[in-house]
This record gives sequence, structure tokens and C-alpha cells, in this order.
Amino acid sequence: MRVPYAPSSPPTEESRPVYERIAERRKPRPLIPLDLALLHNPAVADGWNAFIGAIRTKTTVPPTLQELAISRVAVLNNAVHEWDVHAALALKAGVSKAAMQIVKDTPVTGREWRRDENLEGLSEAEEAVMHYTDQMTIGVEVEDGVAERVKGLLGDTQTVELTAVVAAYNCVSRFLVALDVGECNGRGMKGVEEL
Repeated sequence: MRVPYAPSSPPTEESRPVYERIAERRKPRPLIPLDLALLHNPAVADGWNAFIGAIRTKTTVPPTLQELAISRVAVLNNAVHEWDVHAALALKAGVSKAAMQIVKDTPVTGREWRRDENLEGLSEAEEAVMHYTDQMTIGVEVEDGVAERVKGLLGDTQTVELTAVVAAYNCVSRFLVALDVGECNGRGMKGVEEL
């Protein structure tokens, strides 16, 4: 990593509650390199933990679509660690290996929604999420047709939640890559068969 990791145990009594909250969310796993990078500033780490914790556990977007979106963000931002973790979670949630191969291999989808032969094999919802994620990640603006398609499939609340998921994991991927958290930059992403 481009800076040393923070200590894995609280260096001060003031930081102890933050370490404990993060450890509670990670349980039974230990703190991960991302946590130890963020813990350079316990207040930032605490806010990040609360935000990402809500994104991970307090939304109603189906896990298949959530993990597919996160995995696509990882591909678009070349966030190796994010891909390796979330593509495996997508498979565990029930996304097919064929769909994950499409997520990994497909060039950026177009600005306007249209049936895309490169996405053949994805469900209608998976394809809509892929277009939405690509547009949010690459161009930030989402074309009206793409947004309406997602809203028609997911409804208002899940559209807001999906938008928060994509935005949050763009933040995560940019942090991971900029600081080379986990020392993954320059390493290839795992193949779908390796997950």
C-alpha cells in the first residue's frame, strides 16, 4: 500500500469504540486491509463503516443484482480486490458463471439503452443493472431510457438503493486503487472459474 496500514488494535482509548464497531460488522472475520487503511482517521473509518454497512445490510435490492453491480464497478475501475471479493459473492448469491463472465468481459455498454447482443445470457434485470452501472460509473449521467427501465423493473425504492450501491462502490474502488490497498494493483482479476 502507498501508506503504512494503521495498527490492527486501537492505538488510543478514543479510537477503541470505532475499532469495535468495525470489528463487529466484520465478525467473524478480522479487520481487513481496507479497514486498516481507513483507520488512519477513525472518524472517517467510522462513517465509512456505517455507510457501507447500511448499503450491505439495510437495502432491499436482491443480492444477485447488488453483487452484479458491485462486480461491474470493479471491472470498470480495474479494482482487482473488489472484483475478487464481490464476484465470488455474486456467484454465491446465485448469479450464473456465464453472467459473471459477461460482467467481466463486456466492453462499456452504450449511452442509450438498446438490446445488446454482448449481454445475451443476462436476465432483463441483470442487463438493466449493467447498463445503469456502466452509465453511472463511466459518464455519471444516466440516460432517461436506462433509468426508466431500471425503475420499471425495480420500483422507486430499489432504484434509489441501487444508485446508492453503485455510487458507494465507485467510492470504494477508487479508494482501493488509488492507495493500492491490499497490494492488488497490477495483478489480474481472478477468472470466473477461479472464484
